[in-house]
Amino acid sequence: MMSRSYTNLLDLASGNFPAMGGRESRERRRMPRVMSVPGFLTEVDDDQAVSVSSDNPSTVTTDRMIIVANQLPLKAKRREDNKGWSFSWNEDSLLLQLKDGLPDDMEVLYVGSLRVDIDPAEQDDVSQNLLDKFKCVPTFLPADVLAKFYDGFCKRQLWPLFHYMLPFSTDKSHRFDRTMWEAYVLANKLFFQKVVEIINPEDDYIWIHDYHLMVLPTFIRRRFNRVKMGFFLHSPFPSSEIYRTLPVREEILKALLNSDIIGFHTFDYARHFLSCCSRMLGLEYQSKRGYLGLEYYGRTISIKIMPVGIHMGRIDSVMRMAVEEAEVKELKRQFEGKTILLGVDDMDIFKGINLKILAMEQMLRQHPKWQGRAVLVQIVNPARGKGIHLEEIHAEIQESCTRINRVFGRPGYEPIVFVDRAVSIAEKVAYYSIAECVIVTAVRDGMNLTPYEYVACRQGISGSESCSNVSDPKKSMLVISEFIGCSPSLSGAIRVNPWNVEATSEAMNEAISMSDGEKQLRHEKHYRYVSTHDVAYWSHSFLQDMERACTDLLRKRCWGIGLSFGFRVVALDPNFKKLSIDAMVSAYKRARSRAILLDYDGTVMPQNSINKSPSKEVLSIMESLSADPKNIVFIVSGRGRNSLSDWFAPCKKLGIAAEHGYFLRWGHNGEWEICGKSSDFGWMQIAEPVMKLYTEATDGSSIERKESALVWQYRDADLGFGSAQAKEMLDHLESVLANEPVAVKSGQFIVEVKPQDVSKGLVAERIFSSMEGKGNQADFVLCVGDDRSDEDMFEIVSSAISRNILATNASVFACTVGQKPSKAKYYLDDTSEVACMLESLAEESDSSPCIKETGDSSRRQV
Repeated sequence: MMSRSYTNLLDLASGNFPAMGGRESRERRRMPRVMSVPGFLTEVDDDQAVSVSSDNPSTVTTDRMIIVANQLPLKAKRREDNKGWSFSWNEDSLLLQLKDGLPDDMEVLYVGSLRVDIDPAEQDDVSQNLLDKFKCVPTFLPADVLAKFYDGFCKRQLWPLFHYMLPFSTDKSHRFDRTMWEAYVLANKLFFQKVVEIINPEDDYIWIHDYHLMVLPTFIRRRFNRVKMGFFLHSPFPSSEIYRTLPVREEILKALLNSDIIGFHTFDYARHFLSCCSRMLGLEYQSKRGYLGLEYYGRTISIKIMPVGIHMGRIDSVMRMAVEEAEVKELKRQFEGKTILLGVDDMDIFKGINLKILAMEQMLRQHPKWQGRAVLVQIVNPARGKGIHLEEIHAEIQESCTRINRVFGRPGYEPIVFVDRAVSIAEKVAYYSIAECVIVTAVRDGMNLTPYEYVACRQGISGSESCSNVSDPKKSMLVISEFIGCSPSLSGAIRVNPWNVEATSEAMNEAISMSDGEKQLRHEKHYRYVSTHDVAYWSHSFLQDMERACTDLLRKRCWGIGLSFGFRVVALDPNFKKLSIDAMVSAYKRARSRAILLDYDGTVMPQNSINKSPSKEVLSIMESLSADPKNIVFIVSGRGRNSLSDWFAPCKKLGIAAEHGYFLRWGHNGEWEICGKSSDFGWMQIAEPVMKLYTEATDGSSIERKESALVWQYRDADLGFGSAQAKEMLDHLESVLANEPVAVKSGQFIVEVKPQDVSKGLVAERIFSSMEGKGNQADFVLCVGDDRSDEDMFEIVSSAISRNILATNASVFACTVGQKPSKAKYYLDDTSEVACMLESLAEESDSSPCIKETGDSSRRQV
């Protein structure tokens, strides 16, 4: 049974989740929560017998889908004898309809709440009944939690914000309320507890729906590291400028990123989400073979863009029902001789209902020929919750309808028919059948399937001549807002800015004045799309992408780290391990000849440090390591030789490879060697003017001119704009420098142009070859770096033994900084761990001067 305690909301919102479940689950070993601090990453201590992330084969062979949503796809009513409840499927629920796109042998279970209040004494019986008959698991939310969760946080804070409405009102109920957020977290926890009751984590898929449950992925991923989980947002996702005003913005983003795949209706919504991840979390997305993905601690979160469709079979059956009930005939008789424009909307401030009515008034005024002929039927479904400003909006609509009917009405004619009540689906379909045009003027809407339903209804009943003669041309017209999710899919519709009443009125006139042939062509185009991209197509496509997204994670080793909504799973290749300092120190002590290659920025020195010069501690460590006669120690950096030489002047025997190895020096007293084959830098006269153009246009960017390279950096620029400019510059420079002996590469907040025959990999090869040529092959190699340029070193190091430039028994430690895809075999979390590791080596180093001088004092032989 789920825990009924919900009093300590602050603990829940801060991530201190109490133990859940009965005695058996409490006795089970729980996944430890690991503090996310620099220098530590604790692996889950898997008990293979009970672990949810173990590699034991499942005893269940058939995949199941657990669909989690705020409400179950059920209808409920009290029995006539008032003893118990009667339940039936809600045939119009998207959650029920999407089953058509899933495999026939896939079992589908639902987790969600009911639309009715169930007495606590009846809850157990109702739960068992729904599980047995409908495979539904109801979540019962206490009344006070439900009020703050749904009517509070969902409808008064998330819903307005996601529809671009900021809480500027003096009404404090519209502003962020921490207690409502806590209730939202608790409600998501209660849904999670119901999922736990039925889940088989190794085989089940979990598909979470909509903004009510955006933090649920963290609860689930926290308990089941490897579970296969997708999330689909059915509302808009706002731009980063709007979303960033939400006080819990990062908590929600990080929670969503615990999914394997996140779905949106349109590219605009996905783009806004990706922009938020970039600006607030520093994550960049990549496109691979048509798929968008976010790299997040070794996991690739897929971004799915797929607008939902309608259920064609359901529309067809309802149309037959409407014909049988004579709904269509009755409406045709009522509006005989009239041209019907139809609006079907929920009572909501974002539906733009009054804008539509004002546009109708404008059309009647500007085109008097429609007076007495054109009728706007506006159906308004009851509000789904206690939204904001509903009473004011309703009063405004009523006033507009009354005024327009008074001005333009006449006996037997009302230009506005306002249907202010719940309308059955059969009646709605009947209205679709007689409407010449459907108008949608929502100022912001996630998808809106009204146009799809209308197009399907205008096609008529498949294989039937009941509604119209089969030879009659099928035609329909749509005037739709450009701010709704279905707009990009309906290219034959007349798109409008609903705020421009005059333009909307002209669009309405154009739609009903258009020739029948044009209406028919547009209808055919829309019907082809609507009939092929139905709800089954949508769910099938999402499941396919979910399977693909989850496959990669199953091959990796996973750790859970972090507290509260900072929790995430780190997924690494099985061969990619955290560097064991003890094991490395042991190999270091055994070695007779060592090579140590270290990157500087992001490895020895923190990337975001203002003061870029090395600390006294770093200089002391470098001095100790380089003074050991068994060691060859190099700083291998993209920085210029002058700054590196000045900074490390106290380290007399430290080697430096500057500008990615174009300049190389074996010790402070040695001469600089030029490793690049080309000394012609005429290409700089071509590249620098291009960089200056982008620097002038990108505030916060700058150019660093080195002796052998040019670097454009945008670390201090707007992240989104700087990244876009970097991509554009990369293409521009590659084009103008196509015939020059240079390489144009992008890195962390930089674009660099350098000679082709220069890389950190060649530096490593040169050092190893030099040691091998003197009969002093290295039997210990440590190579540490943090960015793309260091991958060249890792590649050379990994192949050096097979190429006989290292000892056959060499201990090789190629290590990247941070958990990310890399050619290195090991990783450390950050620069502080690198410093600890180097300090451990320095403590074991012998700095006594037992070396032979041979000519150049900077070159040493053991």
